[in-house]
Amino acid sequence: MNLSAPFVRRPVGTTLLSLGLVVAGIIAFFKLPVSPLPDVDIPTIMVQATLPGASPADVAATVASPLERHLGQIASVTEMTSTSSLGSARITLQFDIDRDINGAARDVQAAINAARADLPTNLRTNPTYRKFNPASAPILIYTLTSDTLTPAELYDAASTTLAQKLSQVEGVGEVSVGGGSLPAVRVELIPPALYKYGIGLEDVRAALSSANAHSPKGGIDVGDQRYQIYANDQARKAADYKPLVVAYRNGAAVRLTDVGDVLDSVENARTLGLSNGKPAVVMIVYRQPGANIIKMVDSVKGLMPQLRASVSPAIDITLAMDRSKTIRASLHDVEITLLIAVALVILVVFAFLRNARATLVPVVAVGVSLIATFAVMYLLGYTLDIFSLMALTVATGFVVDDAIVVLENIARHMDAGMSRLEATLVGTREVGFTVLSMSVSLIAVFVPILLMGGLVGRLFREFAMTITIAIVISLVVSLTTTPMMCAVLLRKDEGQPHGRIYRISERVFELMLSGYRATLGLALRHPLLVMLILGCTLYLNVHLYTVVPKGFVPQQDTGLLVGSIQADQSTSFQLMQQKLTRFIDIVKSDPAVDTAVGFTGGGGVGPGGTNTGTVFASLKPMDERKLRADKVIERLREPLAGVAGATLFLQSIGDLGAGGRSGNAAYQYTLKGSTFEELNEWTPKLVAVLQKEPTLVDVNTDQQNKALQANLVIDRDAASRLGITVSQLDNTLYDAFGQRQVSTIFVARNQYHVIMEVAPRFSQDPQTLKEVYISTSGGSASGTQSTNAVAGTVASSSQKSSISSVAANVVRNQATNSIGATGKGVASTGTAVSTSAETMIPLSSVARFEHGETPLAVNHQDLLVASTISFNLPPGVSLSTATTTIENAMHALGMPAGISGGFAGSAKIFQQALANELFLILAALATIYISLGMLYESYIHPLTILSTLPSAGVGAVAALMLSHTDFDIIGMIGVILLVGIVKKNAIMMIDFALDAERQRGLSSRDAIYEACLMRFRPIMMTTLAALFGAVPLMIGLGEGSELRQPLGIAIFGGLILSQILTLYTTPVVYLYLDRARLWTQRRRAARRARRAAARAT
Repeated sequence: MNLSAPFVRRPVGTTLLSLGLVVAGIIAFFKLPVSPLPDVDIPTIMVQATLPGASPADVAATVASPLERHLGQIASVTEMTSTSSLGSARITLQFDIDRDINGAARDVQAAINAARADLPTNLRTNPTYRKFNPASAPILIYTLTSDTLTPAELYDAASTTLAQKLSQVEGVGEVSVGGGSLPAVRVELIPPALYKYGIGLEDVRAALSSANAHSPKGGIDVGDQRYQIYANDQARKAADYKPLVVAYRNGAAVRLTDVGDVLDSVENARTLGLSNGKPAVVMIVYRQPGANIIKMVDSVKGLMPQLRASVSPAIDITLAMDRSKTIRASLHDVEITLLIAVALVILVVFAFLRNARATLVPVVAVGVSLIATFAVMYLLGYTLDIFSLMALTVATGFVVDDAIVVLENIARHMDAGMSRLEATLVGTREVGFTVLSMSVSLIAVFVPILLMGGLVGRLFREFAMTITIAIVISLVVSLTTTPMMCAVLLRKDEGQPHGRIYRISERVFELMLSGYRATLGLALRHPLLVMLILGCTLYLNVHLYTVVPKGFVPQQDTGLLVGSIQADQSTSFQLMQQKLTRFIDIVKSDPAVDTAVGFTGGGGVGPGGTNTGTVFASLKPMDERKLRADKVIERLREPLAGVAGATLFLQSIGDLGAGGRSGNAAYQYTLKGSTFEELNEWTPKLVAVLQKEPTLVDVNTDQQNKALQANLVIDRDAASRLGITVSQLDNTLYDAFGQRQVSTIFVARNQYHVIMEVAPRFSQDPQTLKEVYISTSGGSASGTQSTNAVAGTVASSSQKSSISSVAANVVRNQATNSIGATGKGVASTGTAVSTSAETMIPLSSVARFEHGETPLAVNHQDLLVASTISFNLPPGVSLSTATTTIENAMHALGMPAGISGGFAGSAKIFQQALANELFLILAALATIYISLGMLYESYIHPLTILSTLPSAGVGAVAALMLSHTDFDIIGMIGVILLVGIVKKNAIMMIDFALDAERQRGLSSRDAIYEACLMRFRPIMMTTLAALFGAVPLMIGLGEGSELRQPLGIAIFGGLILSQILTLYTTPVVYLYLDRARLWTQRRRAARRARRAAARAT
């Protein structure tokens, strides 16, 4: 039965079927979502809880740990990390990649509800959670600047108007606003003035709270009309608060301006954003999982004119970073690479056929196969990304093979004298099984990848499926459209004279064939030498695999850099402003940098601490800067190191990320222990060792346990004698130094706050604490804190200032006794406005201060205390070298058994992928063997075909080493592809040889000899087609080429060496295994004969 016959005899129907596939593919191409990489969403949920004023250690003990105990019981949690900082806890749960994120969210909510009974009773709100993707990178960054408006007004416009509208755009997942804070009324109190009037801080807070109200008031009915009651009960601006009466002294009103300054300012004065050195508010736009990035960016840009018109014209909105530029450029370059690959393949086919009509047949086969693949990709929900287009580029060399084999065989029969129809039917029937064998065995290579789990499996599943789809469509086209076109287009060679180019190329091919004929005979006469060469390739495979530098994925050059600033742990905000400004100036001064944006402090993005910050840099296009991103970072490293007291860790923004805790560098190593003390002792030791290693750069740790602390030691007896509670002490300090929100202002579009603290000059030196006084108000003011609270911070210009010297013990006791004896003053009633002087007790009378150290953050991982060491790689150093360096350092230090270490994030995935590499290759070999064994119904012939693979492995790894390219997962996919490519040569030889033995009774030696010569032309054509299809990938021109190069290098190197060796090793192995088969058959026959003779006797 000839499956191609109906299609050959119905050319119109076959043509329309092919056109239908092409039209469907073209429509799907324009509907496919565009993304830099396949949509890989790691199910991750972040839980957040706040306990204002609590220290990191208290947050870790009372908030994070109870939540972790309940959250850790959820199924499929692969990693749980937490960070406890001042007043807040953040717990990140990462689930197995196959876990449904919505089901995981329900489990998280249930765990939060169950943990509520174990959490502090004064936790103002329940913990909240949100879903996010750790691999998500910023897509757009806008900056807002103005020469006339304040930072508060810029931030208000960004968060209230712009961010809200941008969040509604299709494809936008999140809009974060940083570098500023919402407008607020700030009340900056003067402690000496408060003491002068005998007014306590809690009294001022009560007055401010009572002076601002916004409650329903009802209405009155007058006849047929109703009047709604309104009042000027809400104070909205600083001018409304300035005349506020906070107390009466001697019958005279004491107004707020008498004891402090009232300003229209911001909620958090300790934030700063910069754009190219100019104060700015930063808006960062992220995408939704699976969204079309190009469409999202175009929608956002299309909306911006309308948004600009909705805010003040004094606001300049600038696009500081656009990730879609490099995505567009990269996809454009991949598309060009695909077209170049198709053109090179067509040239290879034409060079061998030297006939335009014959060349048109594989051209149509390639076009239909590739274009129709887009239709299936759309149905499967895939994206148009670098990997899918790279898969189609590689598939170009595959899909043409089937058409070449069919075309070459039909042309050979026509040259032998058959008619076009007869040659088409006979030729297609002869090679139909060969084509099927090549395609099925090639598809079998990708089965292990399709079944591979984890992030790497999900990442390459789309790549493998895209190639598989193209191969299946090519198989169908080669048995339908290709024979039909051969029957219509091919012409017999009537002996007409050929051109000069034809004659020269034919002479070249005849010389190649004659040379191969002579060397093949030599190889068959010296089979042991050939087997020795084959044995050497097997050894070299093992040896080269053990010594080749290994990596995870090539470092992407997206044209965007991100940097984390880590300053000394006790750095004040005032000093941090200077550091950020200096870093921005240095980065912007580099000739390769187009825009530099940075921010520090709170405000919605970034780490939020006063000693940390974030910098984004957008590089100029590649044709303008010439240097790749890693070289730009290397050039910036030296000038950035000149900033004393702070470090900026730069890295290139990539599209692939993992791990619940972000670090200051691309790779992380996490230490876990049971006690803080042990971990705090050994982490700095390991960091010190690693910082001396030349194979690592930017080594740092997230361990922050050396911040300065002004520790309040309360004399409880004295405080009790004076009627002062610990809660009063905490609230007084929080009022003074905590930027306390004491009232809320409601307006139509947003809500703002009234912030109270002492004037800045009283919070910049610990010595000013002696000017803080406590009123004996009885603690009746609302909104008190729990104890064990961090009441605020002071910024010191000199860390050597002494607080313990504020009041000597003797003086303190004398003052306490004096105050207690006189009974001067009246205790506050807790009302909003007091009418008599309070009893004002200096803080030094009931407490003393000591210097100490406190952590700025407490980190946990899997319920254990943890610290993460981050590092980058210098140019030319592989990740495998770095991991070995760290493991050796761990062993050399001899850490106690209570501390364990392991790689995290990308480094962890690299180790998992490295452990699976050998398994994947072996699984591919096993799958091919099984599929070929089933097709040939033989245990022997699949071994002959698999004997072609060692040379391909050696060529691939050697090419990677010669080009100084790491053997990463991209290179590994290249090796697996080679497994499917190079065995085609053996399949074409063996099919012909087996047919010659069966049909014409040739000996195995004569059959394989003739097969090698007869299949030399299609072997050369298919191999060179695949080789030239990989050339554009190997050259690696344009944006994103670093991801494509390892694949092209591996395929190119593997094909060159395998093409040279397999032309000789395959026939020799075939003969040896055929002898083994015959020997086995003779033994079986002899055994059966002996049994028959035994039964006869």
